[in-house]
Amino acid sequence: MTPDELRAEVARINWWHSIDLGHGIVTPGRTNLPDKVDYIGLPDDLTGRSVLDVGAWDGLLSFEAERRGAQRVVAVDSFCWNGPGWGTKAGFDLARRALGSKVEDREVEVVDLSPDLVGVFDVVLFLGVLYHLTDPLRALQSIFSVTGSHLIMETHVDLTACPYPAMRFYPSGQLSGDPTSFWGPNPAAVEAMLRWVGFRRVERVARRKVPRPKLVGRRRFNPKHWVRRLRRFEPTMMVFHAWR
Repeated sequence: MTPDELRAEVARINWWHSIDLGHGIVTPGRTNLPDKVDYIGLPDDLTGRSVLDVGAWDGLLSFEAERRGAQRVVAVDSFCWNGPGWGTKAGFDLARRALGSKVEDREVEVVDLSPDLVGVFDVVLFLGVLYHLTDPLRALQSIFSVTGSHLIMETHVDLTACPYPAMRFYPSGQLSGDPTSFWGPNPAAVEAMLRWVGFRRVERVARRKVPRPKLVGRRRFNPKHWVRRLRRFEPTMMVFHAWR
């Protein structure tokens, strides 16, 4: 494929990830590599290790794990590759071909992940997926089963001022009108769930404030003191590392 042909193919795809394909061609995505890898704490050297990227979408982190020396990388997705949303697998397929990558792909639902189906991996990336799942605890059980050593997880969190494990439920697309966002766990709940499924050590690694999501529908919290307290519960994105 010539550079001009590659540019034409890139222009036909709606990208989420900004990926450098070489020849001066960078896909016009919303997430770029330098910001993402620094934010999540991806190890600089993955030589000889196996990596599972759950919710890979266009494959930004899958290809970067391979570039950092991972011996085997498997990209897993389902909703973004073949779901009702605007994402497709076209970006991943094109990027893999353009980069000459050996990253494997599996279309699997998170709750169906198992050692028999995909194997067990030294490092598992689980980024921006948990809060989109209707059963986050069951999903984390599946994630634990395929994590051999180290999990790197990013998720939306809410109720951050609450010191007790708690989750906020967003019914009927209440979070920014997105019907695929269901949960806003607080950091204490994320840590508790990770430990409950079996991880022995959990650390909060990074936090990124985001514009406060628009909550669709009228709130039903009448007592003034509860309204004041809820305003302190800032939604944000947070990264957790966990080890078996």
